Amino acid sequence: MTTDAVPTSGADPSPDQNSKQKGQGVLKTRAGYAWIGLVVAAVLGIVLLIFILQNLEQAKVELFAWQWNLPIGVLVLLSVIAGALVTALVGGYRILQLRRVAKKAH
Repeated sequence: MTTDAVPTSGADPSPDQNSKQKGQGVLKTRAGYAWIGLVVAAVLGIVLLIFILQNLEQAKVELFAWQWNLPIGVLVLLSVIAGALVTALVGGYRILQLRRVAKKAH
């Protein structure tokens, strides 16, 4: 018969100590990760808004036969979005390639 160790000081361990002793911590859930993601996105959005508001000087943009005058902050934002879309397309294509190979293997 085995028994659990009892503290000899006479004081009960706190819930934090008890959970650490058993190897358990705070449960990590999808909702928790979603909240963290929302907070990070909100902070990034605020920083982005400040960046755009501080860079309102107009810049001339030419693409083929089209011409625009856009604030520099908006121009940088559109460039980042275009880069993210290209990255997503390349990544999506690679995922499709890997799925085809995985299906052939089975």
